[in-house]
Formats: sequence, C-alpha cells, structure tokens
Amino acid sequence: MSTRRRIHLAAGIVGMFAVVTAAVPFAAHADSSANKDLAAARAATAKYHDEAVALADGYLRDDFCTEGPDGVMGYHYVNPALLEAPMDVRTPPILIYQPRSDGSRKLVAVAYFQVDADQDLSTDDDRPSLFGQGFDGPMDGHGPDMPRHYDLHAWVWQHNPDGKFAQFNPAGSC
Repeated sequence: MSTRRRIHLAAGIVGMFAVVTAAVPFAAHADSSANKDLAAARAATAKYHDEAVALADGYLRDDFCTEGPDGVMGYHYVNPALLEAPMDVRTPPILIYQPRSDGSRKLVAVAYFQVDADQDLSTDDDRPSLFGQGFDGPMDGHGPDMPRHYDLHAWVWQHNPDGKFAQFNPAGSC
C-alpha cells in the first residue's frame, strides 16, 4: 500500500473518531517529509544517469534484467560497500537501470536493502523504513547466495503507475 493511501486511510479512521483536525497536519507533514527525502535521493543519484560514473563509484554492473508478472525492475547495480553502510536516502546501495533502444541503459530507480536479522520469514520486528515507507519483506533471497532480506524500491527516475514504491513497474521494459 502506498504511503499516500496509508495516510488517507489513517485520516479516514481518525475522522471516524472526530479527530480530523489532528490528522490533516500529520498527513501534510508526512507527505512533505517523504517528498523531501525523494528529492534528496533524486539529487544524489542524478550523476548516475551516466553509467560510467556509477561504475567508477563502486556499483557493479549486472547483465540480468529482472522482470515478473507485475512488470519489470531492470538491471540491479549493487555497491557492496553501501550494503554495509548505515541506511541513507542519498546513498542507495542499488541503482536500477533499464535498456534503451540503442543498447545503452537508463537509470530508472534506486533500491535499499537490509538483511533480515533472524532469517525467519515469520517475524518482521526488524523491518526498516525510509521515506515513511516500510520495506517489503522479509523475503527469500533472489539467488543462491542472497540471504533473506527486506528491500525497498523507489522509482525516482521513471513513473510507476503502481506507485512510487512498488517492486515492479508495468511501464518499464527489459
């Protein structure tokens, strides 16, 4: 569920108890804070529209374009040093690219990642959040060497009709 939907749902529930005036400033603040963080992520990653800059900064090129029944993600460029760093919206450990018709790649999204501390899919007491949004997961790794984890995609460079934080984008392509 998107942050905006959660805020509107919360405002509706609060409204049923006649406390609407308290919900409106909260919703405005939450949207404002998330928008500022999204703008910070966008500003910090603008230089990565040039794939060579991403590679020079330690992101590793991936040649597997992730797609699924709900759309595509794209190519995940991971910076191993940032996987271990404290989480910050301005330093995403994963950049997501999609192909252009000329064979080059365009930056479309960023992603954040955290290993599930207890590796138990039935618990989520260590779920992180950024942009006022809880991460997806915990989930199994997407490959044999990837641990159970949480992740959050932020489509800061490509519109996603399913929402800014949806895992897959039906408007993208591989």
